[in-house]
This record gives sequence, structure tokens and C-alpha cells, in this order.
Amino acid sequence: MDLLRHAENAAIAANAPLAVRMRPQAVDDVLGQDEFLGPGKLLRRMLDADRLTSLVFHGPPGSGKTTLAAVIANHCSADFYTLNGGSASVKDVREIIERARVNLAANSTRTVLFIDELHRFNRAQQDVLLNDVENATIVLIGATTENPFFTINSPLLSRSTIFQFKPLCDDDIITLLRRALGDADRGLGAYTVRVDDEALQHLATICDGDARRALTALEIGVISQAQRGATEIVFDLETAQESIQAKAIQYDTHGDQHYDAASALIKSMRGSDPDATVYWLAKMLVAGEDPRFIARRIAILASEDIGNADPRAVLVANAAFQITERIGMPECRITLAQAAIYMACAPKSNASYVAVDKAMDDVKTRRTVPVPKHLRNAPHPGMAEQYGHGKGYQYSHDYPGGVSPDQDYLGVDATYYVPTQRGYEKHIAAYLDWIRKLQAGPDDDA
Repeated sequence: MDLLRHAENAAIAANAPLAVRMRPQAVDDVLGQDEFLGPGKLLRRMLDADRLTSLVFHGPPGSGKTTLAAVIANHCSADFYTLNGGSASVKDVREIIERARVNLAANSTRTVLFIDELHRFNRAQQDVLLNDVENATIVLIGATTENPFFTINSPLLSRSTIFQFKPLCDDDIITLLRRALGDADRGLGAYTVRVDDEALQHLATICDGDARRALTALEIGVISQAQRGATEIVFDLETAQESIQAKAIQYDTHGDQHYDAASALIKSMRGSDPDATVYWLAKMLVAGEDPRFIARRIAILASEDIGNADPRAVLVANAAFQITERIGMPECRITLAQAAIYMACAPKSNASYVAVDKAMDDVKTRRTVPVPKHLRNAPHPGMAEQYGHGKGYQYSHDYPGGVSPDQDYLGVDATYYVPTQRGYEKHIAAYLDWIRKLQAGPDDDA
């Protein structure tokens, strides 16, 4: 039975895609993720000390999560089981846990359970793992492209160590491609391939850190020529371009990528960097972001971060929002770019934002200030006569400069709006200073 299973596994492995066949067998062969896998780093220390806890691998597709899980199992001489969170059941999990208990008791063999797309396990399924993860009956390695802090139960996270994977850099991708070209047993080394450096660089750039996409494209380019009977296979730039699809942007319109890109766009406009602003805008649009969402972010920033330093900014934002709603993509990209660049290049002030938040906090947390009687409405003569509503109000236009000398509009001493000296707001600051001097009257010492 074991011989039959071994033969089946060998046949499957031989027909597996290049990206699967070329998976590293040892920790030292794994590329990238030096922040936690490099010499002296946390995961490497855990492996060297043979003190492996349950792990959660979080990162984009093709960054090596599955590969590293298999390498770890091989490094620890452990039984290795793989499940997919989208299709596995509680029964599947319990069966593996039972085997793990038997093996651990019988011959001290540990079991690594790798669950791809762990975020697809519901709360009940994740809870099944808790006790056996805690007592180390199994070493759980969960892989997810979603933020684990939002998609995985807190009790399971507290029993695991989280590692965030980053996309592989271009140099690492090129190294993997050259390994595949030179490996006659698992790779494409059995073929005579003349490869151009610019072709490999193209794959490394277009795959965006996804090793699986790059290796698949290389395999397509080589095998397609071999099957046509080519004696010498040429993998040049043209072949590379024809072997890989257009660049796929990793972007979830409801997940971390959505909010991270929006944050980068807003902070770039706030930071007065038009180049970064238009790049993040372009990424969001290419990835399929709703342009109305972008227009709303621009409109919010126009008042929150620019305000009266450039009062025209909110008009530009409003126009951009209306145009975006009316014409949509692809034409509205130009309007959005114009508006976003305008925001990035406008003088900045958050004085209005600070003022309204401070005033709202006072309204919520302090004693409510009643409207002074002289400011109240008096639609009926009796309200003025009996209640005093409107009595003593000073009509501003009756006084020099259109400013009444001693009118109180709030009833308490408070300052909320403090204009900056940037953009148009410096003129507002000068005007308010002039009003205060006018209200103070002539200098008695003059």
C-alpha cells in the first residue's frame, strides 16, 4: 500500500506545474522573507532550536507561504498534512488530529497541519483546533491572504506566532527562474534554452513578486517551443511578453489593500506630493476601485486638510465628484487626477477641522450654552416684550467697518477657530485681528 501511494505521489509530482516542482527542499534554499527567516531572526531561531510553535503566515499569493510550510515540515522530520479552508470539514480536521495523537504517542513523531486559506474556516472550525494547538499535539501552520487580526479567532491567534510575508523582489524572482532553467531533475534543465536577461527581468517585473506566475510563464514559453520541435529554445523578451498575462494588481476592494491604498492617497495629498498622489490614484483606478469612492476621499480632504487656506479646493472637489458621477470611467480618471493634484499642491490647514471637533466635544461634554437672548428669534412681538428675545441686538452694518463694538455671540469665552498663516487663511487671520482691534476701540494710551 505504501509502495502504491509512493508511486502515486511520484507520478503526481512529475506532472505538477513547474512552480510546484521547484519548491525548495531546505530552509537555506528559501528566498525572501529575511525579516523573520534570515540568520538570527525569529523563525530561523525557532527552527534551529527545534521549538516550533503554531504559525500563521499572512501575505500575498506566490510569496512562499505554502512552500515554507512544506520546508518546515521536512526540516522537523514531521508528518505533513494539507487542508484547504474553503473545502475542509471539521471531520477532516479531527481525523488528522487523531492520527497526530497516535503518532506522537507511538513514536514521538510530530505532525504539521498546513491549512491554506485559514480565514475561510468559520469560528466553530477554528475552535476545534484550539486544544490540540495549545498542547502541541499538532503544529498548525495557517496561510491567509486576509488580515489575520480580523479573520482568525483571537484565541487561535494568541496560541500562534504571526509572520507577514512580503512579495519577492525582482532579484529573488530571477534567481528562482535561473534555478528552474538549470535543474534537470525538477526544472527545465533538460532543454537547451537560450535566455535573455531582459526576458527574465520582464517576468520578474510583471509578476509583481508572485513567484508562481513567473515560473508558470517561463514553463509556458519553454514547453510551447519544445513541443513544436525546436532544437534550440529561445526565451527572449517577445516570448516572455507572450507567455505572461497583463500585470495583475493585488487589490481587494473590501480588504487591506483597499484601505492601505486609500490611506496612501490621502496622506500623499496631505503631504503635498503630487507624484505620489497620482501614482496611488492610478493604482486604485487600474485595480478597479470605484472612482466615486476616490472622489469622496478627495472631497473630505479638501475641507479637512486644506480648508480656508484655499477655499477653492472644496469647489474643485465638488466639481470633480459631480463629473465623476456623471461620466464615469475611463474619462473621469482625468478629472480625478486634476482634482487630486490640485489638493496636493494647495496650501494646507486643518484649522476648520480642529475647530468643529473642539466645538462638538464641548457640546457633548460640557454644560450646554443657551443662545443669548439678544440673538434669539422673535417672530411674535410678545416674545420680545415679555421674554426679551432680540433686545439689545446690534445690527453689524450700522457700525464702522460692519462690526458691532461689543456684541457677544456666544455667551462664554471660547476660541475654536485659529487660522494659520498659510494660503488665504493668513488674510483671514489678519481680518480677525483687525476686528479684535476695532472692537477694542482706540488705545487709551494713545
